[in-house]
Order: sequence, then structure tokens, then C-alpha cells
Amino acid sequence: MHNHRAASRYAKSLLVLAREQGVLEKVMADMQLFLSATEQSRQLDLVLKNPIVNNDKKSKILHALFGKRMNKLTLAAFDLITRKNRDNILREIAREFVVQYNNLKGLQEAEVITTIPIEDDLRQEFAGLVKKISGKEARLREVVNEDIVGGFILNVGDRRLDNSLRSQLNKIKRELTN
Repeated sequence: MHNHRAASRYAKSLLVLAREQGVLEKVMADMQLFLSATEQSRQLDLVLKNPIVNNDKKSKILHALFGKRMNKLTLAAFDLITRKNRDNILREIAREFVVQYNNLKGLQEAEVITTIPIEDDLRQEFAGLVKKISGKEARLREVVNEDIVGGFILNVGDRRLDNSLRSQLNKIKRELTN
């Protein structure tokens, strides 16, 4: 809980500063890039959370990876957070920044999982469904996963609409075995 509160405060401060400097969209893109990098590289995530790796080294790693691709404000925030020994919550700060940005813009993050990439008309239907569920405009993240066999899974906040063929087959299987 303590880390979440700290992450929320850092994220809010960065959001306010980014708005004041007119670089809010760029910082948002930076946070998404950072989250994507830490999700794809377990090693990066572990290095940032490792208390044995000193702060200067972590800062150099962040600058080497993101220095040319991120806004100066984002890099300065990362430096400050690292100097304050809060680098273990950098990922949580980035997540919280995205949440606060979405609240500010009236957006709802949603994940749609399908077996094939979706077309524009279906994408609009999912966006409409998300708006109906949350009352906010949708920011869809599309995931292709052939394991669901067919249909779709829609995750909106803490809600899940599972209309996949795999779950329907599992339901039939459970009914037949009972």
C-alpha cells in the first residue's frame, strides 16, 4: 500500500509538470514505451528492482536504453526517482501515470483478445461496448491468442467478458462430467 501511495504521488507530480510544460502526450508515450520494455524484458525489470545495483548504474542503463527516444522531462523524472531510491517502483509509477492520464482524458483501457487481428468495424464495436460498460472512451489494446480457439475475451478494468470458444467448450465439459 505504501508503494502504491508513493507511486501515485510521483505519477501525479509528473502529470502536472508534463501538462504545465505542454509535453503530456509525449510523456504518456514514454510511459507506455517504458512499460512495454519492462514487460518484454524481465532482466530490465529485475535490474531496476535490485537493491545491489547502484543508482548511478540504473540511471545509466535507463539513459542508454531510452535517452534518445524519451522526453527530457521523463528522463529527469527517472533520474530523480532513482536518486531517491524509489527505482524499485518505477514500473508502478509508470502504470499509475497511465491510469491518471486516462482519468484526465476520460479514457478507459481495455484489452481485447481474439484469434486473429480485428478489422476496423469490429474494433469500433468493441470500443462501443467498452463505452457502454465504463461510460468512457475506449483505448483498446489488441492481443492475438490462438489458444482461445475462437470468439473473444474483453477485459475492461476489473470486468471480463469471456465469449471465447475455449471457455464455452470448458463449460460444456464441466457440465458433462458433473
